[in-house]
Amino acid sequence: MFLNWRSLAFRIIKSLISRKFPDVKWLTTKELAQWLADPVKQLQPIILDARSEAEYALSHLKNAERIAPDEPNVERVTRVPDTPIVVYCSVGYRSARIAQQLEQAGFSHVYNLEGSIFQWANEGRPVCQNDRPTTLVHPYNALWGMLLKPQSRAPVE
Repeated sequence: MFLNWRSLAFRIIKSLISRKFPDVKWLTTKELAQWLADPVKQLQPIILDARSEAEYALSHLKNAERIAPDEPNVERVTRVPDTPIVVYCSVGYRSARIAQQLEQAGFSHVYNLEGSIFQWANEGRPVCQNDRPTTLVHPYNALWGMLLKPQSRAPVE
């Protein structure tokens, strides 16, 4: 099976993140898309964006709430029993750290989005800015931004 370099990079990144955060559960972008497409049958997850304010302001997943990646306030996350939580960032490291902290705080259904917003956007899945569709995603920096397909990569400041 042939893998393009981005797919290979995402596999390597997931492997490294999984070693650092071995207890964090993962959810694929396909699984999340299917979950969100069926709001009647399934309890919808809380979606947390673990990126900077600038990254979030440019685009995010629909209905995502931003949680500070460096000093997350996990207490503000709902305490409704069994509410699933999906956390994402650019590629999965910051969100894995937040997912681990949420699990340690007693949340039982926490998932890290595999490939995070970069993979989501690369697959042509929707992102929004101020509740309106957009196609651009903040690249984090020039190096990490290479993981985004050019049509999804916002210019680096």
